[in-house]
Amino acid sequence: MALEFTTTEELTDVSGIKVLAYSESGAGKTVLCATAPAPIMLMAEGGALSLREANLKRIFGDDLEAAGITSNIPTIIISTVKDLEDAYEWLTSAKEMEQFETICLDSFTEIAEKVLVNAKRLAKDPRQAYGDMAEKMIELAKKFRDIPGKNVVFLAKMEKSKDEVSGIMLYGPMMPGKQTGPQLPYLFDEVFRMGVGKEKDGTIYRFVQTGADMQYTAKDRSGALDPIEYPHLGMIFNKIKGI
Repeated sequence: MALEFTTTEELTDVSGIKVLAYSESGAGKTVLCATAPAPIMLMAEGGALSLREANLKRIFGDDLEAAGITSNIPTIIISTVKDLEDAYEWLTSAKEMEQFETICLDSFTEIAEKVLVNAKRLAKDPRQAYGDMAEKMIELAKKFRDIPGKNVVFLAKMEKSKDEVSGIMLYGPMMPGKQTGPQLPYLFDEVFRMGVGKEKDGTIYRFVQTGADMQYTAKDRSGALDPIEYPHLGMIFNKIKGI
């Protein structure tokens, strides 16, 4: 039997960086896609307003190219599960994909909600619909995550729940049902929470949390990131790669 040998460094270069990022509404997770290297978006939400060039210049300055920001991002609209499956086939076979380095799904939560609606229409028992949705979304997450040679960024809404023992509020990625949300972080080496803070003078700033605490789910298996990073995926990816 012929074995194929490689190294962890080579695997990172070949497979790309796979990220799950989540936040509450308005924290800027959609804008995060504009900071990724050469992005293409799969969008299920009507949230493209934040990606308008005028808004990006307000956040990052007039010279977007120098800031590593992409405006007018090519986007595939996802309305059904079939759209998502067709997009996967195109993304993994089209020659046009050579120009893109990052695939951004905005948001995986919204896509799952649409999968659930379709499952409910077909299932006699609503409990079966939730099970079918969970199975399908985990399958799709793994397929997109494993696209070779591309960075893949999954965006998700944020969900809160109460720990029954400690009474502490816990936060993590939101998905329909009780199964999919808790499973999703296990599929990724990088899980980020997008947050918003305020300076003493009232200035609002945004940040990426890369390490878990008592309330928020987050992790960085690369070991290269600080617990709090500037919300720019291009910079974060370079840091992970040691560039």
